[in-house]
Amino acid sequence: MAEKILVVDDEISLQETLAYNLKKQGYQVETAGTGTEAIELAREIKPDLIILDVMLPGLDGFEVCRILRREMFTPVLMLTARDDEIDRVVGLEVGADDYLAKPFSMRELIARVKAMLRRVRLVREEVSQEEITKPKAQIMQFDNLRIDMTRREITVDDEVVAFKPKEYELLTFFGQHQGQVLSREFILERVWGWDYIGDSRTVDVHVRWLREKIEVDPANPQRIITVRGAGYRFEG
Repeated sequence: MAEKILVVDDEISLQETLAYNLKKQGYQVETAGTGTEAIELAREIKPDLIILDVMLPGLDGFEVCRILRREMFTPVLMLTARDDEIDRVVGLEVGADDYLAKPFSMRELIARVKAMLRRVRLVREEVSQEEITKPKAQIMQFDNLRIDMTRREITVDDEVVAFKPKEYELLTFFGQHQGQVLSREFILERVWGWDYIGDSRTVDVHVRWLREKIEVDPANPQRIITVRGAGYRFEG
């Protein structure tokens, strides 16, 4: 079955252009012109990917992304009106997976869409394979932090903590490389994939989210240590 993409943009000409080109690639496409409409439609159709413009009437794209991220893990590609670092950082902080500044080439957008959906398929295949094989419990224990890779569950002080898929993958990767200094580029390649179209700020944002969930004092981290000029080191 063709993958579903929700395109959210109040500029009708761009909305129609995106829908036309994505349908040519074989995707199912639904469109929305407002933030409220986008939220309702996303809940209804459960898309595989959301292309979300920042500038929307009523609820803007940041707020739409923030709301949807509480309910689903659907990857979000945000469209920004300018190549502004603040917009990119805010977008990543509210849960976007990638961003693209206008004006952009349709070829680049299609490439990013394909890369993001490819990662979704790989994760689903991995989860399905885990269900089939039912491996023995694989657990990493770091003092009060426990990572159960069989159940894909993380607990802190014996309390289960909710992690987004990419947060779980990143923390597991850190745990598997305890004590090693890992560069942002290496982390990006191994966790996000070599074909990820983005930059190392993605790693920084996700590290910040992890610290908020596993550190006693996120402002003075004791587990995920920043190594100036080199990257990060995980201390169990």
